[in-house]
Amino acid sequence: MYPCDVPSRRAVRPRRRPRWRPRWLSRWLRALTAAVPAVGLAVVAAHPAAATARQAPDGTPALLRRLAREVVAAGAPGVLVRVDDGRGRPVEIAEQAAWTRRDHVLKTGDEFRMGSNTKTMVAVLVLQLVAEGRLALTDPVDKWLPGQVPGGGAITLRMLLNHTSGLYDYTDDPAIRPSLLGKDRRRWTPAKLLALGVRHAPLFAPGVRWSYSNTGYAAVGAVLERVTGTSLAALVRDRIARPLGLGHTYYATGPSWRGSYARGYEPDAAHQPPAVPAAFRRLAGPRHDGHVDVSGHDPGWGGPAGAVVSSTRDWARFHAALMSGRLLPAAQLAELRTTVPMDPRRPDGPGYGLGIQTAAHPCGTFWGHDGGMPGYLTTNLTDRTGGRTATVLIAAEYWAEFEADPKLAKAVQALQTAVTCTMFSKPVPVTG
Repeated sequence: MYPCDVPSRRAVRPRRRPRWRPRWLSRWLRALTAAVPAVGLAVVAAHPAAATARQAPDGTPALLRRLAREVVAAGAPGVLVRVDDGRGRPVEIAEQAAWTRRDHVLKTGDEFRMGSNTKTMVAVLVLQLVAEGRLALTDPVDKWLPGQVPGGGAITLRMLLNHTSGLYDYTDDPAIRPSLLGKDRRRWTPAKLLALGVRHAPLFAPGVRWSYSNTGYAAVGAVLERVTGTSLAALVRDRIARPLGLGHTYYATGPSWRGSYARGYEPDAAHQPPAVPAAFRRLAGPRHDGHVDVSGHDPGWGGPAGAVVSSTRDWARFHAALMSGRLLPAAQLAELRTTVPMDPRRPDGPGYGLGIQTAAHPCGTFWGHDGGMPGYLTTNLTDRTGGRTATVLIAAEYWAEFEADPKLAKAVQALQTAVTCTMFSKPVPVTG
């Protein structure tokens, strides 16, 4: 779909069913890391006749707002944007489709599902315990979860965190489908999610290559609870949210929200794009205007891989604290940033560290993660110091998960590219 040769995360095996993982590195990162001349931006490469570059500090908020409105016009129910280039007041934008206002007026401080951005926080928890001498990245999973992971004697905590364990992704198992559709309210503990994943054969021997696996983080969550005797919700609260004053950040233990929240939507069955498989078309939730409100779904099926709730401002504060060394000692922060290539053909290309991703972009090298679950697609970026941060939330996810809406994808790509360059105080491609 995008003009780049970075492979999808699914490249390690044929796609048989959606994997309910973040899709940014298979779309947004492919666009952002495209090697093009001049301004070097994928959106310019795709539409060279309709784009120019400019450094327009005074016009940048207006440009970003226009691009956010174009995303809504292309079909997104809502968009949140926050960009801080470290040089002045952050740009904050909330745009929504008119039909969504009957449910909620979207605000820049609203909470939303973070999906797989959760992995960054979970990795921080592990590294904090490593700094305290309670865990080691070289610990085999069998040390803490004896007999629970086949081949666990050869799988280390580091492999779980950087997706080189070879474990099958539990989100590929049909048993999870009723939960992600909002039709099953069972409580998925880390142990139950781990058991779901390991009932399948591993994809490859530990450490052989990289393949994104939510099961690895289910195992990490089970280890954290075993070692500390404390729930993940309490660990996130006591070790990250409270110390940093993150009043809208928590590990969800049910479908309820704690503050004002962004509503997430997907098209109803009659309005789903053809690319959406039949098994995923009927979501639970209130219906109107051709959409289903999925914000009442329980994100518990994401567990340690995806259950955190946060806001744009909270996540910017988290990223700033993480990358500046407030949350981790220097040695553990260095471990977090130690990456493995996501594509063996490009050893110097996009890399995955411990719960965090990185890639070089023409506007600057960024770090961050993304997260996707029905109703919510979020990308969070920062620079190496945490002095620059950016977040984009799209209040729908199917269009990306199933590559179902090229028009919306094109509009989101333009917005995300502009956001990234704004974060680095670099020229923004202007289209139209």
